Amino acid sequence: MPTISLSTLPSEARYDLAVLGAGAPGLACATTAALLGCRVLLVERTSHVGGTSAYSAGTLWVPNTRHSQALGAEDDFQKASGYLDRAVGNHSPKAMRDRFLSAGPEAIAFLEDRAGIRLRPRPFHPDYLSEIEGATTGGRALEPTPFDGRLLGKDLDLVRPPIPEFTIFGGLMVDKDDIASLLTMTRSAKSFLRSLRLVGRYAADRMRYRRGTRLVMGNALVGHLLLAAKNAGVDIMVDARVDQLIEMNGRVDGIVVEQGGATRRILLSRGVVLATGGFAGNTEMRKQKLPAGLPEFGPGAPGPKGELHEMAMKLGGHYGTEAWQPCFWAPCSINRRPDGSLAVFPHFVFDRSKPGTVCVGRNGRRFVNESISYHLFGAAMIEHNKNGATIPAYIIADSVAVQKYGLGMVRPGARGLKEYLASGYVTMGTTPRELADRLGLDAANVEQTIARMNEYAESGMDPEFDRGSTVYQRANGDASHGPNPTLGKIATPPYYAVKLFPCPIGSAEGFVTDENARILRADGSAIENLYAIGNDMQSVMGGVYPGPGITLGPGIVFGYIAASHAAGREDRTAAW
Repeated sequence: MPTISLSTLPSEARYDLAVLGAGAPGLACATTAALLGCRVLLVERTSHVGGTSAYSAGTLWVPNTRHSQALGAEDDFQKASGYLDRAVGNHSPKAMRDRFLSAGPEAIAFLEDRAGIRLRPRPFHPDYLSEIEGATTGGRALEPTPFDGRLLGKDLDLVRPPIPEFTIFGGLMVDKDDIASLLTMTRSAKSFLRSLRLVGRYAADRMRYRRGTRLVMGNALVGHLLLAAKNAGVDIMVDARVDQLIEMNGRVDGIVVEQGGATRRILLSRGVVLATGGFAGNTEMRKQKLPAGLPEFGPGAPGPKGELHEMAMKLGGHYGTEAWQPCFWAPCSINRRPDGSLAVFPHFVFDRSKPGTVCVGRNGRRFVNESISYHLFGAAMIEHNKNGATIPAYIIADSVAVQKYGLGMVRPGARGLKEYLASGYVTMGTTPRELADRLGLDAANVEQTIARMNEYAESGMDPEFDRGSTVYQRANGDASHGPNPTLGKIATPPYYAVKLFPCPIGSAEGFVTDENARILRADGSAIENLYAIGNDMQSVMGGVYPGPGITLGPGIVFGYIAASHAAGREDRTAAW
């Protein structure tokens, strides 16, 4: 087991580097530092590693890697830099963005060659702002290959399980390719065999393990990184809390850790890396940073409470202020599980962009292009929420759309529909007016909105919001549907609706750092030996969401940069 117990350490244990937080950026940072010769302690507040990374798609947005080159993607540093300049502008320092772009290919190559992480590109995975010059349709987004959890042995139990609503059969993890096979298994022998293998392996796994051992998406990324950290000799401590950052003469050289009633002072020659997941878990910081009226729930993993941010601020650290949004957003729906826990489901791409759907506010009218990115959708909900006008909003679909694409937690084929109708998660009406009345919406406006959407479906043009007008938007529709893959008639009863709430999925505001990820004071000087990465760091994307994986990509790259600097290899020309 790579986990250690605090009680077994001496009163003043010595390490080179402590990484606080075991999400993907923290795991990557700890692994890199260990491979560069440091003795590393990774401290995780919860009983699992992976954080919100384990819940995610596991995608990394890192332009110009060798994977992009292998695809033959027409991309280079200048094109990617120009894209971010136009997309992000003054919402983040250009020097930090370019540092990310220049170090990204190197970081990915290191993690693959030295740590054994396995990534692959998606040939078609458009940037979210595909209408902006410099955007690409593929090569920048990398995803982990499926990971065999059996390689971890008993340490598989350390990986945070996925969101249950993203699994099937009580825990079988599936990715995009698996879903496509499952949906066509009765029409294709290849799909049938693939589906049979998936289900068969899962059934065999459950006879020997607490969960399925084939990990995909964010769980796969965490699995790869945990195995790498284990092989690199990183000491991992879970269920542990850091109570103090020890600072002497402007230099952080230790931490005080508590675990299970034991407390230890740990001395550090090369410092501390904050990778705790951002400020969003701190109630007071949420009140200061987030707009009023937002729900308290979100789809992120439990854990970060923000205390370490308060400690770093006392040492002189400060947040950036130029970000367009304080957090990255996604529209989410909620439901109570049978055990009483709250299920929070992020509506990323599976329903909003599909034909036969529309989203409305309380007045029964549209307020946004439904097929834009989840971040822009969430921001629009907040922007238009005058007196509760769009929080919650409602996604409406007819029975054809629900059958073909699902609706939130309801899966394609309308699987689970009866259960979710019974719980109140889904509302049904035999007519648009009846549905509107049950939701408390303006019924006349709902009828008019649906009638207009039906006209747009025939023409393929949305004169109100230009739905389906970009490569990205159309990619999330139904390629087999025309003339616009995102527009279809909402005309077959009964009609269904689910409430949507804007939820933070990651902090965009965080500590201002230098190009080596060291936290800076207001006067521009660095707090020696104190780094911030991931959502603890002011986002180089400036609260803008230019593409898939723009939190994990920079998080892992700056984790590599911080580790290299702490290890004394900031030039890294001969690091490996």
